[in-house]
Amino acid sequence: MVTCALASAFRAFLMQESLNNKEQDFHGLGIAPGLLEVLKRDGFIKPTPIQTRTIPLGIQGKDLVGIAQTGTGKTLAFGIPMIQLLLGGKEQGLVILPTRELALQVEASLRKIGQRQGLRTAILIGGLPFGAQRRDISRKPHIIIGTPGRINDHLVQKTLSLSNVSIVVLDEADRMFDMGFLPQIRSILRTVPKERQTMLFSATMPPEIMRLAKDYMKTPLRVEVTPPGTTVDSVTQELFIVGREQKSELLAQLLKKYLGSTLVFTKTKHGAKKVARQIRDLGIRSSEIHSNRSLSQRREALDGFKSGRYRVLVATDIASRGIDVIGIELVLNYDLPGTSEDYVHRIGRTARAGSKGHAITFAMVSEGKEVRAIERVIQKRLLTTPLPEGIVVPRAEATLRAPRPRPRGRGPRQRHTGYGKRR
Repeated sequence: MVTCALASAFRAFLMQESLNNKEQDFHGLGIAPGLLEVLKRDGFIKPTPIQTRTIPLGIQGKDLVGIAQTGTGKTLAFGIPMIQLLLGGKEQGLVILPTRELALQVEASLRKIGQRQGLRTAILIGGLPFGAQRRDISRKPHIIIGTPGRINDHLVQKTLSLSNVSIVVLDEADRMFDMGFLPQIRSILRTVPKERQTMLFSATMPPEIMRLAKDYMKTPLRVEVTPPGTTVDSVTQELFIVGREQKSELLAQLLKKYLGSTLVFTKTKHGAKKVARQIRDLGIRSSEIHSNRSLSQRREALDGFKSGRYRVLVATDIASRGIDVIGIELVLNYDLPGTSEDYVHRIGRTARAGSKGHAITFAMVSEGKEVRAIERVIQKRLLTTPLPEGIVVPRAEATLRAPRPRPRGRGPRQRHTGYGKRR
């Protein structure tokens, strides 16, 4: 009997392995026929790993925490279950995101999938007229998409009620915590019904997220398709060690070498403006995205980058997760990011949808600690490339990689004399 049981278990194992190895499509995930037709029409043939694992759970109404690097298709992972569960009912969904750009991107994706089924959306972000948002809310949208600040503004002014929300999605949760949105998120979650489905998606998993999941989710299932901090395999990475005064010259040489669409990251909005001007002085069409730009200016810059009107887009980290553009050839970190995790999000803007990409990082000799922190997060060493001829770094390249000196010892142990002090 034991032998039969083992044989049966082994056959079940082989059957499961066969299913796992079979090329997966969107059929068999529990998606309604109408949505399957939409996905096929829009060219979505094969789901990504995060979609394969989370869509069935989402459709079943499970609470879940999804961990996946940027560019892996998280919008469809929560969007398909949300649209399927909400269409035809009176309940609503709420999607909370860290930036305006990301909110606009997600709203456009959800509307594209659900518009033929009559999906109505409302987008609540800063930079758009408050009155127009109030009108969108009054039309009883199926899904409300917004940033924490503007959603709270509507709640305070009583122009928004979340009493009918049955599904809540927190997208790019770690980024929202980095930006200081945790108190606002908690305030929003206190206004939605306790009986709801909650899905949380993040590229990394800091302790704050697990505490939030414990406080506001019911036994959430953890779905992790890549370890936190893992970078896309199809992104090649290299490092240039350069002085501050040589950065602009090195950038000019690299933009002559790489002729495709390029995303340049700076640490500050003033730096972004300065670098964009330097690039335009080279005769290269470029624009910029940062907090000093209005929403219409940021949308124009992003649309121009997508269409090819601008070859180079210069951005601060406000856009590191809000740019969903297929075909970016190069991501260039003109300045190191504020956190090592942001490095992952920055270079995740290239090599999207199965394509290949390249990431270049500038580091000064004084930034060895920051470079080592990035290498610990991505679990690999960044390849250091010699500077082009004619560009000389002020100090030796080895300075960045030099190991820290060991503390000096106290010398040989001294003999105790027995009188309470050493001689």
